[in-house]
Amino acid sequence: MTTANQANQVNGTARVLRALGADEASVRLRAAMAAGTAPDPSYIGTLVDRCAVEPDFQVRELLTWALTRHARSATVPVLVGELRSESAQARSQALHTLSKTGDRRAWPAITRELLTDADDEVARSAWRAATVLVPEGEEEDLTGVLVTQLGRGGREMRLSLSRALIALGEAAGPVLRTAAKDPDPEVRQHALATERLLRDPEAGYEFAVEEAKRIVALGPDGAKG
Repeated sequence: MTTANQANQVNGTARVLRALGADEASVRLRAAMAAGTAPDPSYIGTLVDRCAVEPDFQVRELLTWALTRHARSATVPVLVGELRSESAQARSQALHTLSKTGDRRAWPAITRELLTDADDEVARSAWRAATVLVPEGEEEDLTGVLVTQLGRGGREMRLSLSRALIALGEAAGPVLRTAAKDPDPEVRQHALATERLLRDPEAGYEFAVEEAKRIVALGPDGAKG
């Protein structure tokens, strides 16, 4: 590469890095696209930092895409470091990006603290990442943690957890059957709906929830109705 070409490359990289912090979302969007189209290790730190503060969903998605275009050996350690951030968005987006990399070297960093994080978006991202990254043979331990979150939040939160448990397949069955007897009616309802979907994915979430509500309302004999 000639000196002139090297200079042009350096200048182009600098422009992309500046544009990632521009005021206009459209400019940041194009910069993220450029960073993913022509990956450069010097982008990684700025891309990860931007994930923590980016307000626009579409831009965040492209930041994640751009990071997945870089070598996992370079991105995964930086993303794992973000999981200790005090910023909920930083943790959530790092988890989301790790799930997209599919690199199971990140698995040890998906801690119980993240899976039960007080911030809903962090917890949801952790559930998704965990089901992607969990090594063979550790599904049962993961379901044991996830089941403690049954009954948490509203519809979207519960649907996310149901999907995570269903993704774990047979490992989820025993813990769901136990949770279906929990003294908390919200936990029972969520467990029953998730178990229904595990047995019959075609049932649909809304149908499963309504059926679970009926069973919980009727008490122990509800399952016979």
